[in-house]
Amino acid sequence: MTTMESELSFNLKRTQAGKIKIKVWNKSQVVMIGTFVTLLFLTIYGFLTFDYKGIVLIEAALATLYNLKLMFLQPMLSHFTFVEAIYQIVVTMALAFLSTILGAVLSLFIALFAAKNLSSKVVSNSIIMMVAFIRAVPTVLWVLIFAIAAGLGSEAAILGMLLHTIAFLVKAFAESFEEMDDGILEALRASGANWWHIVTHAVIPSTATSLLSWTFLRFETNFTVAVAMGAAAGAGGIGFELFMASGFYFDLREVGYITYAILIVAIGLEMLSTQLKTRYLTNASVK
Repeated sequence: MTTMESELSFNLKRTQAGKIKIKVWNKSQVVMIGTFVTLLFLTIYGFLTFDYKGIVLIEAALATLYNLKLMFLQPMLSHFTFVEAIYQIVVTMALAFLSTILGAVLSLFIALFAAKNLSSKVVSNSIIMMVAFIRAVPTVLWVLIFAIAAGLGSEAAILGMLLHTIAFLVKAFAESFEEMDDGILEALRASGANWWHIVTHAVIPSTATSLLSWTFLRFETNFTVAVAMGAAAGAGGIGFELFMASGFYFDLREVGYITYAILIVAIGLEMLSTQLKTRYLTNASVK
């Protein structure tokens, strides 16, 4: 009797042989697997029915491997020097740095009104809906929209990256503010502290570590975005040189060299961010 009651309470399902079902299929799992199988079938069907127009797959595969060998095993610069490559990387980092710093400063003030524990629901929800719309539009589209007014170049790239950075950091900063203990805020309000005193003496000091971490993360993202904007919007930097090497000169060795340079800088930024967070931000939060 006790065994039957326990089975009923846990709603165990058994097979016809009496064995307990370890995995029970639900509707979401069936839909996911069905979608995966359908896409796999359509992919295989597309490869089988594609008109290759006399292309020999073996020769094409060998040519692709040869191009990859030239790109990644024999990288070299042909149309500009190493010093110029360093300068172009600095330009790309400057685009990312400028959009990140301006975006972080503006996002800090906007996020104070977007946090539900620091602002009214109407203002907070309005800001959240607005930044959600901005984040839904890719950065490239914002850059092209600003290019109509400012023209293609670094100005449109910075404006587009800045807008998307603000939308990203406002959400991140607001969530950091909302994670604060409500008891601290209520105690400060009860002691007579006004809104500005609460922000400057409690909110920002308590969330400084999180704010800086989100800012570092966005800077790393903006570096990769700046590379793409150099090619897509003519913003200059190493991204423009990559576009010229691949789409104008068709120099695979130079493409490989630039790719390695971008990869090294990205890894360096990640290591720098990790060291800063470990050495300074973690120690500050412990104190």
